[in-house]
Amino acid sequence: MAERVRLEICVDSVESALAAEAGGADRVELCSALFEGGLTPGAGLLKTVRDRVKIGLAAMVRPRGGDFCYSAEEVAAMEYDIGVAKDLGADMIVLGLLNPDGSIDAARTAKLTALARPLPVTFHRAFDMTRDPWEAFNTLIDLGVDRLLTSGQEVTPVEGIELIAEMVARAGEHLIVMPGGGVTERNIQKLLTQTKAREIHSSAGGLRDSRMTFRNPRVFMGGQVGPPEYALKVAREDRVRTFRGLIG
Repeated sequence: MAERVRLEICVDSVESALAAEAGGADRVELCSALFEGGLTPGAGLLKTVRDRVKIGLAAMVRPRGGDFCYSAEEVAAMEYDIGVAKDLGADMIVLGLLNPDGSIDAARTAKLTALARPLPVTFHRAFDMTRDPWEAFNTLIDLGVDRLLTSGQEVTPVEGIELIAEMVARAGEHLIVMPGGGVTERNIQKLLTQTKAREIHSSAGGLRDSRMTFRNPRVFMGGQVGPPEYALKVAREDRVRTFRGLIG
């Protein structure tokens, strides 16, 4: 019997976490600010999601948007956030750190990984910004990181499918390589078939209308590039369920 493919859904709200569980996801990756690519969730959000869902919970530890080259103060914040995530019941820690030259910051990654133990550690798509994928891949193997989330250093995992497939083959049992960063209903089966990945990652997102009945059209809370206040981006249970059906 073929091994069950694990489905991870990236979420930044309790609503989305509940939708992911109801749709059949195996795990949520909990973040804040998905528009920034995912930042560390607040303690209140983390605890509430942990209290409400029974599936796996991977906690993002990323102190800000932008690049992945962090100051000593930012790493200190990450150390504290790992402790908070562990205390509040996270099942996995997600992180990623780079040096200015585009290599993985092995020393700091090792330190944070040790702090995260005994929880498994995912190195996120900071990998896709490294200067040499095989240098980075070998560093992660040496560090003993458990999982890698990647689009194959391309805009989407379909474009990076050859690199992902080769990494899955080379990793064996040493590292779980998880495609993400553009997984849809149209490409999920192709990605799994061609890469032989055992896990896959998606936001399964969609917009829903705000519950607000009064709306002030003159004022915007924050930037206007993303969805406005009255259109919320959330994980959709129907999309998660479709993914689950497609991968079995």
